[in-house]
Amino acid sequence: MLRVDIITIFPDFFREVVEHGIIRRARNAGLAEITAHDLRRWTTDKHHSVDDRPFGGGDGMVLKPEPIFAGVEELTGARKREDLPAGSRVILLSPQGKVFTQQIAEDLTDNASQVVLLCGRYEGVDERVADALVTDEISIGDYVLSGGEPAALVLVDALVRLLPGALGSETSAVFESFSEGLLDYPHYTRPPEFEGMTVPNILLSGNHAEIERWRRDAALAKTRRNRPDLLK
Repeated sequence: MLRVDIITIFPDFFREVVEHGIIRRARNAGLAEITAHDLRRWTTDKHHSVDDRPFGGGDGMVLKPEPIFAGVEELTGARKREDLPAGSRVILLSPQGKVFTQQIAEDLTDNASQVVLLCGRYEGVDERVADALVTDEISIGDYVLSGGEPAALVLVDALVRLLPGALGSETSAVFESFSEGLLDYPHYTRPPEFEGMTVPNILLSGNHAEIERWRRDAALAKTRRNRPDLLK
């Protein structure tokens, strides 16, 4: 079972999402345990402050290190990266991180039993969190979000669908986009003709070897057209 702990100042953000689709199925089947924790739970002042002004000046606020360290320690039993239990990963979701890929998702599901997701907010997180606690700093793309919560949902969905049994078919995740470094091949369903557009005849032939060859060629063509960078 994969355990995912999300540390956020907006735990309600995740409440409804985890009750739908593949994520709900995986939770009900005991394949994944997903919990959103309020960062304020680990504050010690009467105002439950999670942020403060940055040293050196500048706009915005920065998430303080103390509650994050305390939260990770309670959830993993470790206060520093080197003391984390085997199989535990602490991921900071940040625009400065390594861009998330299918390969990173596969590495996490293959090698991690617990993933702690730290949702950044405001101008970011005190750098000492990344220096001493985080195992992976991940971005979901070259753009800026208001916080790490949407990115956390992306990671949760990508990880859960890779768990054996989550999709209901053992081959569903194998043939998706990026699983072999290519985009997925085109898909068609009934009717065979719609507004003058027809399904390729090969898909109606019943010749499975030829269909697989067509799908491979179509995947290459789509990748060349939409994401030529992947072919490098």
